[in-house]
Amino acid sequence: MIGYYVHHHGNGHLHRAITVAPHLPEPVAGISSLPRPDAWAGPWLQLPRDDSAPSYAGADVTARGLLHWVPLGDAGLSGRMAAISAWIDDHAPSAVVVDQSVEVCLLARLHGVPVVAMTAPGRRTDAAHTLGFGTASAVVGAWPAGWSHRMLPGVERDVHAIGAVSRFAPARAQRRPTGRRPHAVLIAGTGGDGFSRTSIARAQAQSPGWDWTVLSRTLGTWHADPAAVLATADVAVLHPGQNSLAEVAALRLPAIVVPAERPFAEQRTTASVLAEGWPAVVVDGVPDRGWDDLLDEALFLDGEGWAEWCDGGAPTRLAAVVSGVVDDDRAA
Repeated sequence: MIGYYVHHHGNGHLHRAITVAPHLPEPVAGISSLPRPDAWAGPWLQLPRDDSAPSYAGADVTARGLLHWVPLGDAGLSGRMAAISAWIDDHAPSAVVVDQSVEVCLLARLHGVPVVAMTAPGRRTDAAHTLGFGTASAVVGAWPAGWSHRMLPGVERDVHAIGAVSRFAPARAQRRPTGRRPHAVLIAGTGGDGFSRTSIARAQAQSPGWDWTVLSRTLGTWHADPAAVLATADVAVLHPGQNSLAEVAALRLPAIVVPAERPFAEQRTTASVLAEGWPAVVVDGVPDRGWDDLLDEALFLDGEGWAEWCDGGAPTRLAAVVSGVVDDDRAA
């Protein structure tokens, strides 16, 4: 059996796990503080949260910078680590895929279990990431081959670049029928960051020749299957999180990319790469003006340029990495 740890922040880690789990070489058990999703076929270890205290202000939550999140005296942290340890003891997994947690990487490795560590882009040369990468049997990045030096600047560890993981099958770029108004789809998730009702209304007012759809739980309408909406889009507008970007790339949509502030400069690092010839118009922040020109510029980009970013083969490449780690451990 293989364990698969899913970080609880956002939906991207979960969507990725659901997408890749059927391709892995052994039955997969999900491990997360997220509830078990309906689409998950295997067992699921439900963990307590480790961030529910009223306040962590002034507390040593990083062990003096050596780790990322280990709050002293947190019952949830103790409970989740004990639960993972008990699961490892009961099931003796062949490997654990960790997306993403330095602490879970270390815990599995301390039990003698090989770890495949998924990482996001960004400046991840801090002590905790260096420790986590160093103890993993393999490190995996969901971006195309040849870009790891830019997506993880300064990281010396070898990284298996598998390409973006999307729950949507790659499609061919669509040509807009003559006479139809162009359609922009804004992927805003739960809101926040630079997008707001005011900034969205401003963008719509500045682009009177465009129809807009806002995919957001708080700022527009949320769709369980956003692919149906994105399939009608001519341009996507998004923060370049790994999941949103993978889905836009899979559907071959030209994009306007607005990096949001994230730890380790994750999205700004991604945006700096996307500015180098990918079918994306990259802006520094949510623009106050000029939306009509930005949309027109993006409209004439060739969405087929995303084919290298997301070619549909990432799940099988991850499976090959995991299989190699398991085989190497058994041969040792």
